[in-house]
Amino acid sequence: MYNTIIMPVDVFEMALSDKAVRHAEFLAQQEGVIHLLHVLPGSASMTMSRFAADLRRFEEHLHQEAESRLKTMVKHFSIDPSRIKMHVLMGNVRDVVNELAEELKADVVVIGSRNPSISTHLLGSNASSVVRHAHVPVLVVR
Repeated sequence: MYNTIIMPVDVFEMALSDKAVRHAEFLAQQEGVIHLLHVLPGSASMTMSRFAADLRRFEEHLHQEAESRLKTMVKHFSIDPSRIKMHVLMGNVRDVVNELAEELKADVVVIGSRNPSISTHLLGSNASSVVRHAHVPVLVVR
């Protein structure tokens, strides 16, 4: 159905992403590849130059932890693990999703959403931002 699917996930809030797993699998069908993406917040290392080494170690720790959790999440899928790629990148979720979608020529983004609130107009803040700025179709799963 779709060849390249990007699925942004928050590895520190797996329940949110678990809802989207089955939808991503369905869209991938027999040959599609799912790209799990966790986005770490960009650092303010320029403003914290005195703490740059500590900040770098902390970022490396977060990166390793995110990769470990993504590997665990792959087990939640019933498709062949070779069809699931993992990405841990830094930046703003909206921008990183768009950049990766362009780089991979993605067909669709599948993203889980939090419970609605007035401030996010019925979508989680990351999901809402991705929907508003995406250059490819986005499936939001609640």
